[in-house]
Amino acid sequence: MKFRFLGWAFLLLIPALSHAQVASHAPTVFKQAPAQQGSVVKGSAQKPEAASVQSASARPVARVNGSILTDADLLREEYAIFPYARQHNGIPQDLAPQIRDGALKMIIFEELVYQEAQRRKMTVSSAKMQRAESDFRKQFHTPEEFSAFVQSEFHGSQQLLEDKIRRSLLIDALLESEVESKSTVSAAELKAFYDQNPARFERPEMFTFQSISILPPPSATAAQLKDGRTRAENALRQAKATKSAEEFGLLAEKISDDDYRVMMGQHKPVAVDELPPQVVKAFSALKPGDVSDVIQVDQAYTIVRLQEHKPAGKVKFEEVKAKLEKDLEETKRNQLRSALDKKLRANAKIEQM
Repeated sequence: MKFRFLGWAFLLLIPALSHAQVASHAPTVFKQAPAQQGSVVKGSAQKPEAASVQSASARPVARVNGSILTDADLLREEYAIFPYARQHNGIPQDLAPQIRDGALKMIIFEELVYQEAQRRKMTVSSAKMQRAESDFRKQFHTPEEFSAFVQSEFHGSQQLLEDKIRRSLLIDALLESEVESKSTVSAAELKAFYDQNPARFERPEMFTFQSISILPPPSATAAQLKDGRTRAENALRQAKATKSAEEFGLLAEKISDDDYRVMMGQHKPVAVDELPPQVVKAFSALKPGDVSDVIQVDQAYTIVRLQEHKPAGKVKFEEVKAKLEKDLEETKRNQLRSALDKKLRANAKIEQM
């Protein structure tokens, strides 16, 4: 069972802090952990290894209709926004203000959604709670691990854990009703958007190819440049002898100096205006599967194998339908979430500390 939280996932904790006061409408503890700590992300279970998430010294950062949100709640959300914080020894200083601002807005939004679910007297069925608790327990390898977690996070109280699970499920249920279920886009809407925005679906001329490059040092001497040319000619003889993309790619891995060698020389489709004129000229003489001669671009020597050439034109509806549906639904989802946030804030008393 997925624990969707704000339409994403039911997530575990960051390591840090030990227990604090529990607010009257305590915010969920299930948030994104740093990468090394293990979490339940979008339904995939991993062992939760994080220590407790709150501290006796946790300080309030906001009050939402009387419910206290703490810096522990804020820190969890910051890690959700920037999951690489541990690798960076914390959140980079230049990103910290905007991440904190986004995290604070999110935990306030979560609390408002939870309070709205309570106002509507929404409930979670016993069957759903049992499934949720069962799925949560499956994250732990042994009953002892689960018991240690409950002891560390909830002073051994199963009731407090159930309250957190119920809170997340209520938030999820309200957002399903007010956001997710209303964010679908019909086939007619998709086609209408495509027809009404033709410029958006114009595609420039594109080339997909593999490359082998010989790169002399930046301040190469005449001798080094000559050596580079010799290496390029030797590479060309070998490249011309390849019979497939795989053979060319294996050769690129072996002898190419550019970074694409680790991807068997493979480039994603590139627009014509992003390529050097020398390369574009070489492509004009190639058919898919052909290998060029040595192309000199400044001091670099390159050999390309053309895989696909797409002329400029309008992308067909069938080619963009899936991505367009995803993009439009995400846009609608964000608009609905923003509208809900605005509506809930209108009658709320929110104090930032």
